[in-house]
Amino acid sequence: MGILAVATLPACTAPQSAQLHEFERVLAREHSATAALTSWCRIRGIANPAAIIAQRVLTEELPPPPAIIALLQPGPTERIAYRNVRLICGDDVLSVAQNWYLPDRLTAAMNHTLDTTDAPFGRVIAPLGFTRELLVSQHGAVSDCADDTILIQRALLRLQDGRPVSAVVECYTSANLQQTNSAR
Repeated sequence: MGILAVATLPACTAPQSAQLHEFERVLAREHSATAALTSWCRIRGIANPAAIIAQRVLTEELPPPPAIIALLQPGPTERIAYRNVRLICGDDVLSVAQNWYLPDRLTAAMNHTLDTTDAPFGRVIAPLGFTRELLVSQHGAVSDCADDTILIQRALLRLQDGRPVSAVVECYTSANLQQTNSAR
């Protein structure tokens, strides 16, 4: 299976299923996965303060699959950049995200921040007022996700003028459904 194919994992237990559906509602309320995870981290008491950092996964740059190129619609001279991160709240990895984006559609300062820091993509480009178009949401994992993936989402981020700026594949982990720190 490739990065865009999905497989189904065994069904969640009833309490986990309710938590998973609530988690999906929180994700749906925000244009940024970073903002949604910050909210979820706060709601669930995963860490105090509820702050998301993007820890880079040290891998080689992954060329965009044809489906990603079709989504991003780069101009003839536009380069597609790649960023693979773990989104972490406290000690918990909540998501592993693969992000292909068009650096020419960002400011120089944004590109510098993305290249040199652990700042989450959504937080860095928030001043652009982007929107998030959910393309696929499925329980389970793809072959490129960790075994503890509970949810995968594929989304397209668009600038205010409607042009795509980023295509993401997000693998949300079971840490999102674990007991909160206050209940541990």
